[in-house]
Amino acid sequence: METILFLAHTETDGSLGKPALEALGAAKALSDALAGSPLVVGLFGADVQSAAAAVATCGATKILAVAGADFAASRYATDAAAAEALAKTAGATLVIAAGTSRLLRCLPGVAARLGGRANTHVTGLAAGEGKVTVNRWYYRQRMEGAFTRVQRPWFIVLDPGSQPAWQGAPGHATVETVAVTLPDSAKRTTVAGFREPAADAQTIRPDAALLFVAGAGWTKKQADGQTHVPDAEKLIREFLQLTRASLGSSKSLVDLGGEGQAVLSFLSHLNQIGQTGATPRHPRGLSACCHGEEPHTVGWRFVNERRAISLDPNCGWARGKADVLYVADAFAVMAKVNELLKSAAGA
Repeated sequence: METILFLAHTETDGSLGKPALEALGAAKALSDALAGSPLVVGLFGADVQSAAAAVATCGATKILAVAGADFAASRYATDAAAAEALAKTAGATLVIAAGTSRLLRCLPGVAARLGGRANTHVTGLAAGEGKVTVNRWYYRQRMEGAFTRVQRPWFIVLDPGSQPAWQGAPGHATVETVAVTLPDSAKRTTVAGFREPAADAQTIRPDAALLFVAGAGWTKKQADGQTHVPDAEKLIREFLQLTRASLGSSKSLVDLGGEGQAVLSFLSHLNQIGQTGATPRHPRGLSACCHGEEPHTVGWRFVNERRAISLDPNCGWARGKADVLYVADAFAVMAKVNELLKSAAGA
């Protein structure tokens, strides 16, 4: 028998984000699969009452909370103290959490404090014959492994987008407050504010329906023997504005700046996908002007529908890695696509 703790932090508005609800769905399914294993909810943040009410009908035996202004912002010392207190109070043997930047930073340290173990970037979670098995990817995401652990508490941090989100009606929640006394040294880091790009300059949109990936071909010499980087930037920006798609890039394109070659000014390593970048989970993906080799396509394994544009009919995308391959000039295709999108928007 296990004691399963679903651990989450609230968002700035006091709600639970989608990754947290995905982790709750996995924790609930695990509790149901392991007979006699109660589910406990553990929340921390400035105010957790609305979040607790939102998950009140999930079947948890109790809802624990660490709340207060000191736990509003992401900070390692206070987040770790809250998570440690919640895990101890719950008597948790399994801690299920979402792989947000806030939790990924502190939970391995919490596991070490409690003499347990932590596994991050978990993409699968199952129970059978009284054992809990998790799945994750290894060796730069080319190999998937399944394993179990005997050490407890075991912190299992799930990749966002890999699990179905819990859905249920809100209800009345009775919250048990867990007191955490913080030393002054834990509050030395303060949040001065937030800096973020303007809405029309934002290119990374995890919830977008479409992922558009730009490859190195955009900055290479074209049929006329010249590069057309300004034209490429204009086409891509226009497409993103018209579709609200998320922008990704291949490693080769991101690294061109270090080789002294022209690059697309709005791309950074944050846009990179593939074996050394992110693994997005958008419903659809479109790759244009890309070399199409395996290191790039590895990052697409969770994209449901894959399409690509390439002048090479024998590129990596053509070898079974794309549902549809358009053998054409991406400059010409995207110019026509933008024209059609603008016509449709004006209709």
